[in-house]
Amino acid sequence: MTLEQRLERATELARQAGERMVQAREEQGFAHHYKKGDELVTDIDVAIDTFLAEALKAEFPEDARLTEELSPERDVIGTKGGLWVIDPIDGTVNFAHGLRHVAVSIAWCERGKIQMGVVHAPFLGETFTAIRGKGAWLNGESISVSETDEMSRALVATGFPYNRDSRPPLLKRLSAMLLVCQDVRRNGSAALDLCDVACGRMDAYYESVSPWDFAAGLLIAREAGARTGHLYRCPDGIPDELYGENIVVASPALHAPLKRLLEEADASSGLPGL
Repeated sequence: MTLEQRLERATELARQAGERMVQAREEQGFAHHYKKGDELVTDIDVAIDTFLAEALKAEFPEDARLTEELSPERDVIGTKGGLWVIDPIDGTVNFAHGLRHVAVSIAWCERGKIQMGVVHAPFLGETFTAIRGKGAWLNGESISVSETDEMSRALVATGFPYNRDSRPPLLKRLSAMLLVCQDVRRNGSAALDLCDVACGRMDAYYESVSPWDFAAGLLIAREAGARTGHLYRCPDGIPDELYGENIVVASPALHAPLKRLLEEADASSGLPGL
């Protein structure tokens, strides 16, 4: 099957998952609980994860899957065969609170490289797609990153971990952004933050997240012209494109100064390599 065919099928599944999200919100019939003590999960997360897993298993039985709710075991990211990386609801807290920044994220990887991805935002009516080496699109129209080349003009997206104890060390980074950049946005969906960089709404993004949060969005941003990478060296044995710690994504002119600003913030906090 070609990448175009895989993308077409993944996009169809993402839209069907989005319809389930919209219906669940309209009916307000979903329950929720907390995993690891502080991370919100709804039964719609699980239901959509199950729907996508069953559909992909039926059509691509030879491929492995890494999904947030049903198959979160990260040892599969090293597989040399095909791998689907799925977030059934990226922005679960937003979904539960009735906010619109919510998305289904589906990526397909091979030998640790992201080959195609789709991020579908049902409440925004937007579908972002990309194929490796062939560009990125929003609702079928080609997209590209902003031409912003000054940090003082940059609108930067980020996020924070659910664990409150992990947040204080990140305040130095946030302070540095607010002092240097135009402003900061925290929209609650890593996938959509990356897509916003891809279409020029945001100029840059940094955060530490899980593979299912960023895989599709990272490819979309890169194919739209963004520079992508990490603040610090990735551990051996983990594919760079699926390593979620200290991701830095920006329009080309901003990538190096953004990294430098974050490194300086970490050094001033006494926690380099955060």
